[in-house]
Amino acid sequence: MAIRFDHKPGLVIYLTAGDPSLEATRAIAIAAIDAGADVIELGVPFSDPLADGPVIQRAMERALARGTRLRDVLKLAGEIRAERPAAGLVIFSYLNPILRYGLSKFADEAAAFGVDGVLVTDLIVEEADEYLAEMARVGLAPVFLAAPTSPDERLEAIATHSKGFIYAISRVGITGTQQNLTGDAAVLVARIRRWSRLPVAVGFGISNSEHVAQVGQFADAAVIGSAIVGLIERSTPETGAPADRSSSAGWETAPGAVARFIKGLRQPEAAPAR
Repeated sequence: MAIRFDHKPGLVIYLTAGDPSLEATRAIAIAAIDAGADVIELGVPFSDPLADGPVIQRAMERALARGTRLRDVLKLAGEIRAERPAAGLVIFSYLNPILRYGLSKFADEAAAFGVDGVLVTDLIVEEADEYLAEMARVGLAPVFLAAPTSPDERLEAIATHSKGFIYAISRVGITGTQQNLTGDAAVLVARIRRWSRLPVAVGFGISNSEHVAQVGQFADAAVIGSAIVGLIERSTPETGAPADRSSSAGWETAPGAVARFIKGLRQPEAAPAR
């Protein structure tokens, strides 16, 4: 097991585990991997996801309403690992669910279920000594977020302690799609490379093939979250019945819609007709 990016740019796909169901998330993850995703981030539902925008917040609310908990997400990771042994798997969580579960227990079970790495979105590297020790004990890769506003001292610490890849936030704020990428992302990646040779993945707002192509000019991978979660929200989980007749995505199953979307991310978008 290892996190690697066989294509450039690589694709990291975020899924809120349990939305619309754990069974659907497993099917969507498998479809995403087969369509070209290098890494799957399984988001642990949390009641107060301050770093996430409305699309992922709604997904977390739905997953929590269905009773999805951290243990379920770990078991789901094990199922995906069994079906796709070569895929990269990262648990994406806020700190509170992990602390409630027990940090050592979480580390042991994440490793046992075949997880490659963990990203704790609200844990800063300066306060992560115990977490880093547990990750090292079981051989899991700690993935940290680096923001455009991070001072050099923090970026150096992130570069020192990260494994697998470094997640560079393209802009300050919450998750969600955007029309255009800012120049902050390229500047941040250049700053990170002063201290690390790890792959750098850029996320927050990546939503189409143009964004992915732009990211590929200066980073190793693109992270797509809200665009995927929104697509799942508009699609039907497993059957062919339309979930939303106002959207073409509503006529597709979620795994099929996600696979089609991912395949298109490395294809140039057609020019509009004149």
